[in-house]
Amino acid sequence: MVISTPLSPNLPTLDELVDGLPNICGWENEVSRVVNHDDPIFLGDTNIKLDRINSGFAIALHMHQPTIPAGADGEPICNLQYMFEHPGEGDNHNAEPFAWCYSRMGQFIPELVAEGYNPRVMLDYSGNLLWGLRQMGRDDVLDNLKRITCDRAYQPYVEWLGTMWGHGVVPSNPIPDIKLHIQAWQHHFAAIFGWDALRRVKGFSPPEMHLPNHPDTLYEYVKALKECGYRWLLVQEHSVETPEGHGLGYKHIPYRLVARNSNGETTSITALIKTQGSDTKLVAQMQPYYEAKGLSRQQIGNVSVPPLVSQIGDGENGGVMMNEFPDGFKQAIYDIGKNEGGSSGTVALNGTEYLELIEAAGCSPEDYPICQPVGQHKIWQKVDPDKATSEAIEAAIAEIKQHDHNFHVEGASWTNHISWVQGYENVLGPMNELSALFHEKIDPIYSESLTRERRYREALLYNMLVQTSCFRYWGQGTWTDYARELYRRGKEILQRDF
Repeated sequence: MVISTPLSPNLPTLDELVDGLPNICGWENEVSRVVNHDDPIFLGDTNIKLDRINSGFAIALHMHQPTIPAGADGEPICNLQYMFEHPGEGDNHNAEPFAWCYSRMGQFIPELVAEGYNPRVMLDYSGNLLWGLRQMGRDDVLDNLKRITCDRAYQPYVEWLGTMWGHGVVPSNPIPDIKLHIQAWQHHFAAIFGWDALRRVKGFSPPEMHLPNHPDTLYEYVKALKECGYRWLLVQEHSVETPEGHGLGYKHIPYRLVARNSNGETTSITALIKTQGSDTKLVAQMQPYYEAKGLSRQQIGNVSVPPLVSQIGDGENGGVMMNEFPDGFKQAIYDIGKNEGGSSGTVALNGTEYLELIEAAGCSPEDYPICQPVGQHKIWQKVDPDKATSEAIEAAIAEIKQHDHNFHVEGASWTNHISWVQGYENVLGPMNELSALFHEKIDPIYSESLTRERRYREALLYNMLVQTSCFRYWGQGTWTDYARELYRRGKEILQRDF
């Protein structure tokens, strides 16, 4: 029997909204105490026995809508609300189908469990979307999510993944704000779903599957994840390489993502590999299940483990997810249910559940093969990691760029055809200026009491909103105008209130 450390009875009940703003700060110490533990999450409740399965598959649904300054009198609202209010524009007629997509796992999971099946799903919702759903009064959606998150009957089947609150892409995010996004999401999630639910969030889903390849950015990112209690993150197959610079030879086992900075410091975190491909189509048609059926067990050290095919896709985006996913998901769960109720052969698993099972069988994260962000081998070929300096790394990067015009340190993502930096100086400039002003004003007077003041919460909110990826993903025009307006308001708050 697995014994978990009980939560402290002195934890406060967090309000979801504070002064009309999402609860994204103020309880940093309490959040840290709750999330920093090594207790098993799934091991005591899972009905999967490792020696009875050949392979597994894991799917995650990524849900996001940006916050835009487009409400009455320009107040920040969820883009989903804008879609409802302007149904004649573009594909805004999909607003209600999108809302249903955000809610429907709260129906599918209980139905499948009641029928005796063994489903699994991982959920990744941005802070923008969670706030937006409450702003819109869509309590029905949030209540459906609470049911499968907080009811112990469904906890073995559903895993939440943490993410950046404002859907910032890490490589181009100001480094000092990475941890602020991570902590803000944890605050907000605990305020909606409770401390115990937050305690169970151990995997991390990066917006756009973006992985920084600059050594210092990667190091600060992994360091922040670990300080915030995360055990693993999902990475894109083609965003990582072996230390020798090769593609991964086998992608269905865990890896150890190693980060080295320019001061010679090293840290690492477990990575599960998201396979390459058309994400929404692969998830909608449950390709990970059908691929897993053809795989057999692998060795990690002296331990025989089932491979895990991992995939994530937008949970609402496009007709294939809106229309094909429900039947595809249910059919796969029905199919695996033919094998001892879905507990033998090829099975559905969640990421933390899989890692806990194989580590209970004798695996250690130190046994996992090593990976690093793609392109880093070129840097370490020129710089001795044990003698690295900032100057040496920057000189190496400059030299590599001279001879390899495809090399960059913008990181890699599932949208590698899009640069998150080139051509977006009109967004990145203000974004970095606002972040610099935020830290110039805040850092000298920072205290726990300050983080509970409205002026801090509002300044932090706008700082994160400007960093939302959508203001670059959707190109120049209205979306970059939104970003500049959020920047203007954030700057005004910082200059007026601090």
